[in-house]
Amino acid sequence: MSELTLQPIRRLFFRAGAKRVSDKAAEALIGKMEERALRIAEEAWNLARHAGRSTVMKQDIRMAEKLVKEKK
Repeated sequence: MSELTLQPIRRLFFRAGAKRVSDKAAEALIGKMEERALRIAEEAWNLARHAGRSTVMKQDIRMAEKLVKEKK
């Protein structure tokens, strides 16, 4: 079960200029977004723990995003 719902994803498509969006297209984007977000969240949590913190900070997210991009 997805953490994200279809309607906000549809709005992203509409903002991008789409006139219509199928459920399957929105679900596909949700899947990709969740996969990427989970990788970033895991990396950010590792960075926070490495720094001796139990709280993930904005800088952890920024660094995690860079690390995830490099691992591609």
